[in-house]
Amino acid sequence: MTALLLVFDASAEALGRHVRRLFKTVFSYLIFVWELFKNIPGAFSNFHTIAEQMYLTGVTSIPVVFATSVATGAIMAWQLAYQFADMIPMVFVGMAVGKSVMVELCPILTAMVLAGRVGAAMCSELGTMAVTEQLDAYKVLGLNPFKFLLAPRLVATVIMLPVLTIFSIFVGILGGFVVVHVFKEASWHVFFYGVRMFYENWDFAVGLIKATLYGYFIASYACFFGYTTRNGAAGVGKNTKATVVAGMASILIGGFVLSKLLLT
Repeated sequence: MTALLLVFDASAEALGRHVRRLFKTVFSYLIFVWELFKNIPGAFSNFHTIAEQMYLTGVTSIPVVFATSVATGAIMAWQLAYQFADMIPMVFVGMAVGKSVMVELCPILTAMVLAGRVGAAMCSELGTMAVTEQLDAYKVLGLNPFKFLLAPRLVATVIMLPVLTIFSIFVGILGGFVVVHVFKEASWHVFFYGVRMFYENWDFAVGLIKATLYGYFIASYACFFGYTTRNGAAGVGKNTKATVVAGMASILIGGFVLSKLLLT
């Protein structure tokens, strides 16, 4: 009985430490985000840094987004064509692919890809600068890291993720058409008549709203965990993992919440 109580006490103490650490991290993140947002206007005075980050975040991500989007549209179209076979006209495959790709699949999968690619790279870069005291050097020189390093990355990611999502939606729908045309012999007219049949501008807007929020999640977590990195290479690896996990979890939860709020 005494041993059981000791195990329970140790478990409760460990749980308490984790809860305190979680609340401390959340509080630190909120303070960090407030400081980050205060420096966004100043970042535009050095727009070349934003443009550089837009290139690194968006343009260099086009090949992987293209591959992901083609696969997403193709898989979605094939599954729907398989399920609808001999029961529902192929025109409804186009409708379902267009709706699902536009509202949910392309925004969320594009964000997941960028969370692993851009978020991890951004955090590891900033974390390396933190542990090698480069961020301290910025402060010594009178340069604000939030203005010159962090805010440009946030702005660039928030801008480029909706742009990549538009590209992803177009490629995803086109990939879906290729699959049903080649394997189910659905014509261009039939497929895209279905896409247009139930199209609403609000569906497209919801996808872009989600992409904007996802961009904020990816960049803010990467900047926060990168900026607060300690303990050398081990700390860089730990915080990079935390960035990807927090980003992907927030993308999934945020996507559900926005769908519930915006699609009612």
